[in-house]
Amino acid sequence: MDGDGGRLDRPKARRRSPLPRWDPEAFGKASERIARFLGTGRFIAWMTAFVALWLLWNILAPPRLRFDPFPFIFLTLMLSLQASYSAPLILLAQYRQADRDRVNLEQDRKQNERSIADTEFLTREIAALRTGLGEVATRDWLRDQLADLRQGPDGGRSAPRPGGHGETPAE
Repeated sequence: MDGDGGRLDRPKARRRSPLPRWDPEAFGKASERIARFLGTGRFIAWMTAFVALWLLWNILAPPRLRFDPFPFIFLTLMLSLQASYSAPLILLAQYRQADRDRVNLEQDRKQNERSIADTEFLTREIAALRTGLGEVATRDWLRDQLADLRQGPDGGRSAPRPGGHGETPAE
């Protein structure tokens, strides 16, 4: 065996491709920047000025300086070329935005599920606290009990005198 081509304990060396290599993420970001520019009023203004100058030059310039006479075939070719490149770049930018939206939507859905679970947990906790609070002596309940004790077992007819230790006065 020649070289490491037959060894199974080592990965094969990466083959060099005759095609140019590019970073898909960098290409995608560049396409988004171009698509954002193509969707602006500034681009439309520049393109309008470019086409107007092209037409004016090829109509008003001396015949020997005109490079694209009346049917403006070269201008049509230039605009077609621009459209043929911009359309796929815009689509690529839209696909990337749709992917980001999908990821954000999934994160929002998971966050909503967590919020719902937290809300349900807190609702159960509040219900348990309310149930437990029914078994706890509250301030109002204690006041009522103390008032009942002060009145005595006969409904307050024989109220204790201060210092009398609860005895009724002898007649």
